[in-house]
Amino acid sequence: MTQWINHADLSNANSLGLKVTAERLIEVNQLTELVEALNEVEAKQWPLLILGGGSNLVLQPSLPGAVIRIAAAGVHLLADDNENAIVEVGAGENWHQFVCHLLTLGLHGLENLALIPGTVGAAPVQNIGAYGVEVSDCLHSVIAYDRQEKTVVQLMAEECQLSYRNSLFKSIEPGRYVIWRVRFRLSTCFAPKLHYGALQEYLDAQGQSSPTPVQLVAAVCAVRRSKLPDPDQLGNAGSFFENPRVSAEQYIALKQAFTDLVAYPEPDGKYKLAAGWLIDQAGWKGQRKGNVGVYDKQALVLVNYAEGSFEALLELAEEIRASVYSRFGVSLEMEPRIYPPL
Repeated sequence: MTQWINHADLSNANSLGLKVTAERLIEVNQLTELVEALNEVEAKQWPLLILGGGSNLVLQPSLPGAVIRIAAAGVHLLADDNENAIVEVGAGENWHQFVCHLLTLGLHGLENLALIPGTVGAAPVQNIGAYGVEVSDCLHSVIAYDRQEKTVVQLMAEECQLSYRNSLFKSIEPGRYVIWRVRFRLSTCFAPKLHYGALQEYLDAQGQSSPTPVQLVAAVCAVRRSKLPDPDQLGNAGSFFENPRVSAEQYIALKQAFTDLVAYPEPDGKYKLAAGWLIDQAGWKGQRKGNVGVYDKQALVLVNYAEGSFEALLELAEEIRASVYSRFGVSLEMEPRIYPPL
């Protein structure tokens, strides 16, 4: 029998720290609990939000229907041939703690993704990435409950259709799959990726041109902390806007007009622009409007200082988007998901 919590306060369950109340909430630790809860949601036709760490969401003040919080735990080594290993992780595990745990297992590939907030189950949805590494680089497969077929399925990495901050779960078939466990293919050989500018600069300053895994994770954490606020101290959802992609022609035109434009070539010939640079150049870095604002160390991050509202945050985001478009002719898209959708 499902035990729902009515009128649940989710103010501490979203990293922006917005005041949020869910009509009903349940936390599930077992797959049978998840299936039972989903069956009731379907029978009563409730709107549904699957909640992990609440780190990539902008929640409206009142959430109708049901919220299911995934708490599946455990880290298991499924295979190890002395070169590569497959690790299965519960979707409810804390992402950063999982990355750190891999150090104790001598397994590598995810070091650059340390300190990213949220849960393991949310990582493939967003295809989280940082400092030159994405989840797609190491994803083996996902164990999920298919709400359409009403069965547990294993989706291999290629079936998850991961791309830049996107996946099957986010925009192609949203709501169909509930991720329960995630499998990663990791290496027993440490081959660090150090080409990302800020990370390389930090390691050089520390005299660590060939860092150990522990040193690399420490460096990633230090660089992140220097640029991004701790959600426990200052409400935020991490990067609020995606880095926009433009054609080579548009990039050339922008580069001629703005010689210090920050951009990265993509394999398909397009260019990825640094959204933070665009927002900074538009004059928003460090700006505050009431109880919300733009972080003074990273223009890509919108923050909730205290008692900031959903409406105020979206109003600020729209002003930033309009300002950047007016100056550069580039459209910014929000990275976190708004729920319920507008």
